[in-house]
Amino acid sequence: MTFVVPLLIGVLYVGASSLIREPYRRRLNAVMLAGAGAAYLSGGGLGVWEFAFTAVLTYVAYRGLDSWTFIGIGWLLHTAWDVVHHIRGNPIIPFAHDSSLGCAFCDPVIAIWCLAGGPSVTDVLRARITR
Repeated sequence: MTFVVPLLIGVLYVGASSLIREPYRRRLNAVMLAGAGAAYLSGGGLGVWEFAFTAVLTYVAYRGLDSWTFIGIGWLLHTAWDVVHHIRGNPIIPFAHDSSLGCAFCDPVIAIWCLAGGPSVTDVLRARITR
């Protein structure tokens, strides 16, 4: 369950996000990335590094307002930060010990979709059916 549920959450996030029309889909995902960058601020356990990471991800998210590539890179950066927290810091959800590990499985699913340009899942499926 540590792996399956986070992967399903990533797939559900991609599916729900893909229902939003462009350019709002990309902009919303940039805002979501910025929020994820601040997820550990209130107790991640890595001190000033929490602020440094938040600043980096805020910049990447800002660039993501106009670029799916930056959003994808940001989710990969967040994946790495999740792994660091699983090993040395505090979990993203204080009462769920493996929550950062789960997040490290969820985030790459979102990153791959973003690096592919954040396509609408319904448009992709429709195109495959009409082939």
